[in-house]
Amino acid sequence: MSKNTHNKPKILSLMPFKAVEVEYLNDFKTRFIIEELNVSNHEEAMAAIRSNVVESGPYDAFIVLMNTKPYEPFTPEFLAPLIPHCKTIVSASAGYDKFPIDWLTENGIWFCNTRNSVSEPTADMAMFLTLAVIRDTSRAEKSARAGLWRNDHVPCTDPSGLKLGIIGMGAIGKHHARKASVFNMHVQYYNRRRLPPEDEFIYNVTYCETLEDLLRTSDVISVSCPLDATTKGLLSHKEFAQMKDGTFLVNTARGAIIDEHALIAALESGKVARAGLDVFEDEPKINKYFIESDRCIIQPHLGGLTQKARRDAEKECLENIKSLFSTGRPVAPVNEISRR
Repeated sequence: MSKNTHNKPKILSLMPFKAVEVEYLNDFKTRFIIEELNVSNHEEAMAAIRSNVVESGPYDAFIVLMNTKPYEPFTPEFLAPLIPHCKTIVSASAGYDKFPIDWLTENGIWFCNTRNSVSEPTADMAMFLTLAVIRDTSRAEKSARAGLWRNDHVPCTDPSGLKLGIIGMGAIGKHHARKASVFNMHVQYYNRRRLPPEDEFIYNVTYCETLEDLLRTSDVISVSCPLDATTKGLLSHKEFAQMKDGTFLVNTARGAIIDEHALIAALESGKVARAGLDVFEDEPKINKYFIESDRCIIQPHLGGLTQKARRDAEKECLENIKSLFSTGRPVAPVNEISRR
């Protein structure tokens, strides 16, 4: 490796690009220099970042693509070799709870997530789990495989006419609302900020002034908000007590938004009839109860991990970098940085 002598912004990617079109990547490389690491865990990545900065840096941007678990946690110590030259860190994921956003802001580094590429696939997973918990599909499949034809599954529940309450009406929540309307579900939402009237009309959704209002009146509750200090443990014993008896629950956001012990108690009491979970508090470890219970439909955090989503997420990362260096601002910043 050698120092940058071409006056192009220099980019370091934690993982190799795997899905973006070759033509697009080649065009990007006419304006930027990209170096890719080939490491398999947190310790290797830390050492490689340090050595690359010394031998080939400094770097103007750092890219983190999908499947981050082997490289976590992304601590200030992990990212420190990149400062003070690095201007942005871009992630191919929608969630950003694994990154030290405040520390990045203090060091003048933009952090960008991907807002579009994973949103519809994640909403697809939310809709799949919504139907699965309503129709009790996992238990029905187990019965069929065991030779117990229909068993006690008749009649099952219809989604039509049920009230779906979405917590977090960002891109994922909006896609979920649109899909749920096809099944004649009535959609309401709770969000930190109310949507503009035109968006409420487009997605045919009704705003709940408080989280409690949504919990008390929804038949199905879907969690789609980011995980941060204000949403960790957002649904716990108090919130489950506010729900209707026999509520259906779906979580495709982050496991820690729900107090898992409180959820288990709600499932055991019947307050929650069934839960559809794509995310878990200590993933990839899954609480034994969720594995064994017939009241749970579980997935291994696959929501946004489709072929198209991976391709689009890689492109979205690069678009954030292109925008920053051409306009002074990335496309999808999570934080705000003063111009420098």
